[in-house]
Amino acid sequence: MRWRIAILVTAAIAISYLDRQTLPVAVKAIARDIPLSNQQFSFLQSSFLIAYAAMYAGGGKLTDLLGTRRGFAIIMLFWSLACLSHGFAVSFAMLAASRFLLGIGEGGGFPAATRAVAEWFPAHERATAMGIINAGTTVGALVAPPLIASILLVGNWRWIFFITGAVGVLWVIWWRTSYFPPDQHPKLSFAERRQLQSVTAEVGIRIRWIDLLGIKEAWGLLLAKFLSDAAWYFYLFWLPKYLYDARGFDIKAVGLVAWIPYAASGVGCLLGGGFSSYLLSRGFSAGRARKLALGLSAALMPFILAVPHVGVAWAIALFSLAYFGQQSWSTLIMVLPTDLFPRSVVGAVAGLTGFGGAMGGIAFGQLVGFLLDHGFGYGPVFRLAASFHLLAFLVILLAIPVVAPLGRASKLHYEAAL
Repeated sequence: MRWRIAILVTAAIAISYLDRQTLPVAVKAIARDIPLSNQQFSFLQSSFLIAYAAMYAGGGKLTDLLGTRRGFAIIMLFWSLACLSHGFAVSFAMLAASRFLLGIGEGGGFPAATRAVAEWFPAHERATAMGIINAGTTVGALVAPPLIASILLVGNWRWIFFITGAVGVLWVIWWRTSYFPPDQHPKLSFAERRQLQSVTAEVGIRIRWIDLLGIKEAWGLLLAKFLSDAAWYFYLFWLPKYLYDARGFDIKAVGLVAWIPYAASGVGCLLGGGFSSYLLSRGFSAGRARKLALGLSAALMPFILAVPHVGVAWAIALFSLAYFGQQSWSTLIMVLPTDLFPRSVVGAVAGLTGFGGAMGGIAFGQLVGFLLDHGFGYGPVFRLAASFHLLAFLVILLAIPVVAPLGRASKLHYEAAL
């Protein structure tokens, strides 16, 4: 049953990445009705990310208060309606408002997913489960380019948002009929219920949400996510536009090749989490297993430097390598809150971590728009993006010297911090 739950949550994450990719992939078609400069395009992404950041921080706490089942349903319904609202936009301001509302809704998605993992999976399976769930980002982003290109062949760009919004509403129905906490699930077998006793029995010192800001490990996760997601949101939002602007692609060509890096990112999700779980099964400590996998992931990112200097085929290959490394990294960063903190605050910690990531995306996205509109080109942008994961890994090493559950080996350390 717990792996069925993982697939259910994976579907939600896939829909979230489909929804957030609708505008970047369809921007050329939208621009025929609503002209957009690079700076305006950056502002649309920032509108999404500002709301996303705020809700990521607050959404984690909201899920802790409402519970995973009810909280995730409310979050998904809100963002699906927000996605649908893009289809009614007739101006830049209306697009920005819809993008802002989408960010509010989607900001609660990953904290809810992290909390579901904490509810349903013991520690040695969490990285694998999170890898599967994080692979949903790949499925959504992979489907987006060809799906959007297909819709545009037969209809107006507005139908992109109507269709994707409706998919999210259908998921809410699926969720409400399928998801329950382990101790309440009517179809959970006796054998699996016994397997999950270690999860349902987990306890730890209680921490107020505001007190998380006094723990250096929480700050380390936030800052590492700020750096790494600055690069990730650039890849995510700007890859189609880079192909349009720098490589002369049209919508059909983007639909044919833009899915390839996302396929690589899905492999990264599964291998990053799976490799860490394998190391744990071989007797590695949690700290060594997580950090070794994180370091290998970060080491792949500087290869993106070569993108402006190679042909199209090699550029797509380098983007694929960066997507692979990023999503392997992302899977492991999202699992660390479940390693370090008790379930009562996992959603809040995941929320703060995601807040840092969204703020990194806002800051770097605005800088990218400025650099491109002022003639600097993509070269400086790729040089900056190539360095962010290495800096983030250094932050992890300094801020989280020991990966140990709150309330056990690190209890005295945390009590001192509080």
